[in-house]
Amino acid sequence: MNRILIVEDEPKLAALEADYLKAAGFDTHVIGDGAEVVDWVRAQAPDLMLLDLMLPGRDGLEICRDVRAFSDVPIIMVTAKVEEIDRLIGLDAGADDYVCKPFSVRELVARVRAILRRGRAPVSAAGLILDEQAHRAHLDGRPLDLTPVEFRLLRVLAASPGRVFPRERLLERIYEDHRVVTDRTVDAHVKNLRRKLEEVRPGEELVRSIYGVGYKLEL
Repeated sequence: MNRILIVEDEPKLAALEADYLKAAGFDTHVIGDGAEVVDWVRAQAPDLMLLDLMLPGRDGLEICRDVRAFSDVPIIMVTAKVEEIDRLIGLDAGADDYVCKPFSVRELVARVRAILRRGRAPVSAAGLILDEQAHRAHLDGRPLDLTPVEFRLLRVLAASPGRVFPRERLLERIYEDHRVVTDRTVDAHVKNLRRKLEEVRPGEELVRSIYGVGYKLEL
C-alpha cells in the first residue's frame, strides 16, 4: 500500500483529501506544520507528497527544495496561488505536478494514481543500475540475480544512499501485501543481498548495519 503524505494546514481539506485517498486504497499521514515536514520525510520515506505552499512554520517552496536535496519522492503542490509564475516557481523547485485551489478531490486522486503508475526513472549511482520497469539490477555492468523482495529492498536503499532506514520501514516497503513478519526477516534478506553484491565487489560491505537502528547503502 502506497503511503501519501498530506501537508495541509486546513484541517477540513486535509481530512477530505485523506478520506478520498484512503477510499482509493492509499495509506495517508497528515502534517499541518511546515517545520515538521522535512524530518518526517527523511525518516519515513513516503511514496508521494501533497504539499501546500502557504504553511505555518515553513514555506512549501523551501520544503520542496530541501526534500529534493535527499529524496526523489513525487511531489504534487496544492495551493491557492494560481498565477503562471507561481506554478513555474513550484515546478522549478522540484515539484512533479501543481494543483490550484479550489480543485476536484477526485481529480487530485487521479493525479496521484497517474504519477505513481508512471514510476520513477532507473536508479543509477556509483555503478549500480536498477530498472524498475524491467525489474533488473546491475552492479558494475554485471547482472544481479535478485528475488522480487531483494530487488525492492535494494531499490529502497539505493533511492537514498547513505540514509539509514529503520527495519520496520523497510518491512513496509518490501512486502507489498503487508504480511506480518519480524525484523529477523529483514536481516535474512539483507544477508542474501549482501552475498550477491559481494560476488561482484568482493570484500566490500555495501549494505551496512547501524546497530539498533537499521540499514544503509554505501556505494
